[in-house]
Amino acid sequence: MVKTPEELALLRVSGRLLASVFEMLDGLDLAGMSTLQVNDLVDRYITEDLGARPASKGQYGYEYVLNCSRNHVVCHGVPSADEIIAEGDIINLDITLEKDGFIADSSKTYVIGDAPPATRRLVRLAQATMWKGIEQVRPGARLGDVGYAIERHAKRNGCSVVRDYCGHGIGREMHEEPQVLNFGRPGAGEVLREGMVFTVEPMVNQGTRQVATEADGWTVVTCDGKLSAQFEHTVAVTATGVEVLTLRRDERGR
Repeated sequence: MVKTPEELALLRVSGRLLASVFEMLDGLDLAGMSTLQVNDLVDRYITEDLGARPASKGQYGYEYVLNCSRNHVVCHGVPSADEIIAEGDIINLDITLEKDGFIADSSKTYVIGDAPPATRRLVRLAQATMWKGIEQVRPGARLGDVGYAIERHAKRNGCSVVRDYCGHGIGREMHEEPQVLNFGRPGAGEVLREGMVFTVEPMVNQGTRQVATEADGWTVVTCDGKLSAQFEHTVAVTATGVEVLTLRRDERGR
């Protein structure tokens, strides 16, 4: 679970490249695009512009470079030419990138156009909930501290955190140990050590935390049909705290 300084240097490169994918998407008007168009755009950008590999493509038999989870879709939404992103939607884009053998993983929920205040509030809360978890990362802390901070913040703000899916270690493989649960008890779980690299990726629901998987075997939705939002970063435990490897320009200074 602990990466060498040389491995961390390569993970930083992958993380910076992945951050640039989201910065490219930030400049687009996604309204009116199909989710397959977004997938193909990201595929070309990663392979042609960045000279990297979209790590999700072919993983576990998955055909696409990203997951696109719209409105009540919690995670693992599958791109489609028939799914059009509309004004007022929210959509989470979850993207992985591999460069020189090392993988970074990140996601962001986009608000499309003039969404209702309650929708915007959910997205802000999901992002803040991720940061509450990241703020707990430092040597000697425990994974339970991370999960506890995440769920507590969401609950205090009247929302729930999905328990069926979690963050994970990452490096040469997309999914490594440890599992990073989005709930927990302070002082419980794996002790964090300098050099560990993993994702923090809470999924925050407006209603119940209960979810179901659709017939395609991938798409996970809220059981009550209410909205869900997610943010994700790949982080490394440093000697003094945490380094966010997939940090975007608009997040610098946190």
